[in-house]
Amino acid sequence: MIPVMNVQRQYASLQEELDNAALEVLHSGGYILGPKVADFEKQFAEYCGAKYAVGVGNGTDALVIALLAAGIGSGDEVITTAMTFVSTAEAIAQVGATPVFVDIDPQTYTMDATKLEAAFTEKTKAVIPVHIYGQAADMDEIVKIAHAHGALVIEDCAQAAGAKYKGRRTCSLGDVACVSFFPTKNLGAAGDAGIIVTSDEDLYKGCMAYRVHGSGLNGAYTYARLNGQDFDESKIDFHGNLPKYYNYLVGFNSRLDALQAAMLAVKLPHLDAWNERRRQIAAIYNEKITNPLFTKPVVAEYNEHIFYVYPMKVSDRSRFRAYMEEKGISTGVYFPVPMHEQACFAGLGYKHGDFPVAEDLADHGVTIPMFPELTDDEINAVIDAVNKFE
Repeated sequence: MIPVMNVQRQYASLQEELDNAALEVLHSGGYILGPKVADFEKQFAEYCGAKYAVGVGNGTDALVIALLAAGIGSGDEVITTAMTFVSTAEAIAQVGATPVFVDIDPQTYTMDATKLEAAFTEKTKAVIPVHIYGQAADMDEIVKIAHAHGALVIEDCAQAAGAKYKGRRTCSLGDVACVSFFPTKNLGAAGDAGIIVTSDEDLYKGCMAYRVHGSGLNGAYTYARLNGQDFDESKIDFHGNLPKYYNYLVGFNSRLDALQAAMLAVKLPHLDAWNERRRQIAAIYNEKITNPLFTKPVVAEYNEHIFYVYPMKVSDRSRFRAYMEEKGISTGVYFPVPMHEQACFAGLGYKHGDFPVAEDLADHGVTIPMFPELTDDEINAVIDAVNKFE
């Protein structure tokens, strides 16, 4: 079977380095936060072209914490795309705000910036564009519109670590960005992990506080900021106790652990090469898949796509997937139900037909094998199978 994704091959290519990194952490006894996490945070922030990074438990927590650090909650609205994984909209709801959806661009599948202005109300506090499948949204236009309304821009980079927009990396294009290091991602951990990236010191301190129960000086500072109070560090006294026992915000236990940070630090120097290999495979697919039954992905001229997946559309998806299974080739669907049609958001009042481009992609989108370690023989076998589908 040719898998649609494969993490074992990547591990095998770096096995000695990864094993040694893991053993170093295990022998150190320092498993939660600590220098391994701080070092990786610094490395990843520099890689993205930002000032700060805050390692957290997973990509969903990253979104929730970023929203809370921005002071977003009950009564607020946050605009995002109808085509994404549920975490994007779920995080908005979890902080008490209301998700507001817009449709996607029919070519790039990212947020349709031409639909954004109409979605704003006086309650809008933020916009979350999703760099879906590894391609950046039209960030200049999105940031321009959002900032004109006084709203923050929170990049959902769950699928786009290392992608570029007009020469700049994702995670440096908005006010704050959230990344998932789920194992199958372009930069994947050995379990759940995530990170928040920003150059805004206030948001950075807020995220640092919320990831550890809203405690310590960052908690005190953020509490004062969010409540319109002056902050005087000289008046904060922990009486010789650990700062973690003084809690100013209702936060989370969401910390990137040292083992995951060590794994990610080994992999980060290879990320650009892995992403380049993904682009090479996509270029081969683009050139050699000639079956007119398929719509192939379009890359915006200003983007450097990193192809977390290779998304296509086909009219009869179920029959195609069964056919590929018979050929020994795995396929995937990202995502079969758009956000406005998810049962958990039924109360928002959307209906089928509200976002036709997202609905069409949900019904007909399919992915074929895409990961850097695919062999030439496997690539050719995928192409041959796709071209022979009738």
